[in-house]
This record gives sequence, structure tokens and C-alpha cells, in this order.
Amino acid sequence: MRLSQMLWVTLREDPAEAELTSHKLLLRAGYIRRVGSGLYVYLPLMWRVLQKISAIVREEMNDTGAQECLLTQLQPAELWQESGRWDTYTKAEGIMFALTDRANREVGLGPTHEEAITAIARDTIRSYRQLPQHLYQIQTKFRDEIRPRFGLMRGREFIMKDGYSFHDSEESLKETYYAMDRAYRKMFDRCGLKFRAVEADSGAIGGSGSQEFMVLAEAGEDDILFTEDGSYAANVEKAVSLPPDAVPSPFDKFEKVHTPKAGTIESVGKMLKCDPTQLVKQVLYQVIYDNGMIVLVLISIRGDRDVNEVKLQNELTKLAGNYGGKAIINLQVADAESQQKWAHSKLPLGFISPSLDDSYIDKSSGVNPKLLRLADRTAADLQNFVTGADESDYHVVGANWGKDFPLPAVVNLDKAKAGDRAVHNPSQILQTARGIEVGHIFQLGTKYSKAMKATYTNEQGEELPLVMGCYGLGVSRLAQAAVEQSYDKDGIIWNKVIAPYHVIVTVPNIGDVKQMEVGEKLYDALKTAGVEVLLDDRDERAGVKFKDADLVGIPYRVVTGKAIADGKVEIVNRATKVATLVEIDAVVAYLQSELIPS
Repeated sequence: MRLSQMLWVTLREDPAEAELTSHKLLLRAGYIRRVGSGLYVYLPLMWRVLQKISAIVREEMNDTGAQECLLTQLQPAELWQESGRWDTYTKAEGIMFALTDRANREVGLGPTHEEAITAIARDTIRSYRQLPQHLYQIQTKFRDEIRPRFGLMRGREFIMKDGYSFHDSEESLKETYYAMDRAYRKMFDRCGLKFRAVEADSGAIGGSGSQEFMVLAEAGEDDILFTEDGSYAANVEKAVSLPPDAVPSPFDKFEKVHTPKAGTIESVGKMLKCDPTQLVKQVLYQVIYDNGMIVLVLISIRGDRDVNEVKLQNELTKLAGNYGGKAIINLQVADAESQQKWAHSKLPLGFISPSLDDSYIDKSSGVNPKLLRLADRTAADLQNFVTGADESDYHVVGANWGKDFPLPAVVNLDKAKAGDRAVHNPSQILQTARGIEVGHIFQLGTKYSKAMKATYTNEQGEELPLVMGCYGLGVSRLAQAAVEQSYDKDGIIWNKVIAPYHVIVTVPNIGDVKQMEVGEKLYDALKTAGVEVLLDDRDERAGVKFKDADLVGIPYRVVTGKAIADGKVEIVNRATKVATLVEIDAVVAYLQSELIPS
């Protein structure tokens, strides 16, 4: 392709809208253009990158025996109502674009396709003899993000590969799940990415187990925890650990003590000369279920630990039926503003005990009249601990569960962090890294097939729900993640496998007949040899062309400059910036050898 004929405009300054380096570079280098909040056009260079990534994905998916299809982007509300996710996605999480058509039917633009594919399976799969089945698609998805940002990382429209498998047993599901694990690793390896596969929370998709694939990058939105031995990695939402051992308590007698203005862990520890590991702090949350019920949740946790709100949400979702609900609409710390709506009297914040009286809840407020009390395991293990006395400026010391305070239901709500010990091997210490989620695979089980009555008949003639798996990969997100992982002060550094072109032939002065003649000759020869090549034949200064070549990140630049007088051209490796003089007649062979996948 000749740059003089390409729709390609570069920018000298960083766009004001962009925060991440990769977002800035893709805009500046002419790969994408913003047309609205979270909406981007893939310009010709970007489309070539996306096609190459899609080709790798297809090859690896097809190699596992998966079958490609294309599902409808517009989905009827009835399917989502069958699974119970319509209200979750349109109201609780609010990420689905929902509308009413001219026949007054509710429809939504697909953020994901579990319901649609389950409906297809329900209509087409009858017998165990048809199983397993694995279908996938590469398609545009839509999500109404509250705050679209970071370009293709968190947009409202994006390209995704999503696959779904159907089985007659958990064992069969696991075979496909692990096949997908291997396939995804191959995809990311082929794209030249440094990544980690980590245990993950299944979120609104559901299922018994899931794994995320994280491209490692400092600008990643997700924290991951891992061990050096390679035996454990998880995102921080899912991670478990062994916290540091609690320091023995200096108190052996239960008593109430005056702690004026000591409303924080640090201040009470300093005043009472005790370690944070011997304190039990209370964190008060407010949860709103989808039926409108508001429940106050009092969490008791060790003073040096924090509540993992994803784990908390999962626990509270399990308890939704106790309050007549199915899903959570909102979960937040019960701050001063929310307390004004339900508190009968002012709470002793900073001095609350595990036995805070239910009478603090105004019975006319519409809030459930009893606190839901939960204790993290870190608090449940303590003896002779320090905690609030339900009176401002007072704590109790030497407290014990079952004697001084009833022990609430014990759950794992602790947020694992770097420096904790690993559960699988306490000698291994958790380390942290930042990552960009580009893939997520799930063992769904029968969540959707039971809800939507998608069944098969087994060998004994019994009708059973299909066992399902789900496998997602963000194609457009992966492209930007590759940039976020590989750039320098001058621009993008593409891996040669997914770069839009392999080579850019730069003619410094198109008015020089010899330079142009050599440039045209190499351009034609490289095309004939199957090398993807650009010819920079623009009427621009040489410095502009060199800067643009670095910015756009094409792996190799061939310069038809002064060296042509000696029968040579300069070939510059974009990643290393090493320049090599090569005989003109040897350029094609040289580049072909360089472009062989390593």
C-alpha cells in the first residue's frame, strides 16, 4: 500500500481524551478515531491488526474442533427473562442497551450470548449422541459502561470472541475447559504477549469455576497475586491467602476502657499498646436486593485486614432468597448520608462492637429491622481481642467469642494481598503485578440449561440438563493491550505476527529519481515475495517520515537514502533500533529471514 493513497493521518500531540499510553498512541498513529463516548472507528491499519488477531484465534479454536457460527446481536428480552438475568443486566448492573421495538417488544443488544446459544441448543440437541458440541463466534458486543474510558479497553462497543460448549457430564466439560486453557495460551504466545492465567470470580456470568488471562502491564486495571513457584495465580477479587499470624494478645481480662478520640485502628492500637492483629473492627454495609429490600450487614474482621467486596457480594447473593430477592442491585459502605435515612439514633462510628443493637435501625425506614452479622475467619480465630464498646470513646479488651460476644456466621471475606503466605505452600509469599484482562473461561455447569429447560436424553432414556462451558476473548482489547505492553518514547512496537504491515519502505526524498526508483523496485519485489509492505512516497520531509514510521510501529523500515550510491539500503529494526546496511538485491531474502516467526 502506498501511503500517498492511504487514509492515514497522524497527530503530533496527545489527544486530551486519552489517559493510557496505548490509547494515546493508537489515536496519534492513526489506528482509531473516536466518534462518541466509548465508540471508536477501526481505521485501515487497525482493521488489519484485528484481522490478524482474529485469524490466530480462529486457527486455534478450529484446531480444538470448535465450530464457528454467528449469533444475532439483537436479543429478545424473553430469553434473558428465562435465565433471570434481564433485570440484573438492565437494572441492577445496567450494562445492557435495552429498547422497545415498534411492536412494543423488549429487546437488548447483546453484551454476551449465553441465553441465545442455550436457546439454540434447546431447539437442536436431543440426544447424548450429539454431545459434546462447541460453537464460537467473533462479533461486536455492546455494553453501556457508566464511564467509558481507556479507548478500546473499556468501550461501549467492542469485538469479542465468545464460545459455548454443551456436554453430558462435568468430566466432558472439564476436557473442553482445559482444551480452551491450552488454546488461549497458544493464542497469546503467538501474539507475542507476556501473560498470566489466574483464578477468577465468575461474576454475573455464574458457574462453578473460571480463569482469567491477564496481559501483564503496569497500566492494567486489575491486580493479580501470584507465587514464584508458578503454582498459584489469581486476581485480587478471587485470591485466597494465609494472613500473617496474629500477635498474642496482651490482655487476659475482659473490661471496658476509655479510648478518647481513638476511632481508628492505628489510634486505638497506639493508645492501648496492642497490635492491629488483636483488634476486631466492624464494617457496616448496606445492600439493596432486586425486590427493593434494604439490608444492613455488619462485618467483623481483623484490624489489619480489609473486606473483599466481591467475595461479600457473592455471599450476600447466596442469601438473597432469605429476603425475597434474587440479585443485588447495590452494595456500598453505609456512609453518613445513607445512615440519615434509616438510623434511629447516631451510631458510635469507630467504636462499634460485633453486638451493635438492632434498635439503631428505625423500624419505619423500610430497612430490614435486623442486622445481618458476618465474621471473617481472621476475626473468628482471635482470643482476648480488642473491639468497640458501642459507646463513643470506649473499647473493650480481653474479649472472646461465645463468652462476651456471640460469634456470627463465619465466611471468607478477607482481601488477600502481597506479602501474605500462599495456601498451597506457606513458604511461598504472594507477589503482585498489574494486568489487563483479555480472556475469561468459565465452567457454567447447568445454571442456564436448567433455567431455560435445555435438556438432552441420556443413554438410559433420562432427560437431563445440558452441562455448559463459556469461553470469552476480547479481540479489540487484546490489540490495545499489545500496545500497552510494547512501546517506547517514539511510538508503538508491534510484534511482527500481528503488525498491520511487516515493512515500510521509506523514500527520504521523492524528488530524487534514484531513491524513488530503488523504493519502487523494493516495494514491488517485497509484495511479490509475499511480504506485507508499505511505501512511504509522501511529499514530506525525511524527518517527518522517520518519526511517523517509529510512531506507527511497523517492525522493519527500509530507507533508500545515501547508501544507495554504494548499492545498499539501510534496514532499521523498530524494536531494537539497530540499523543494518544491506545490498539492494539481498533485501528481500534478508527480510524474509527476519520475519520467520521465532
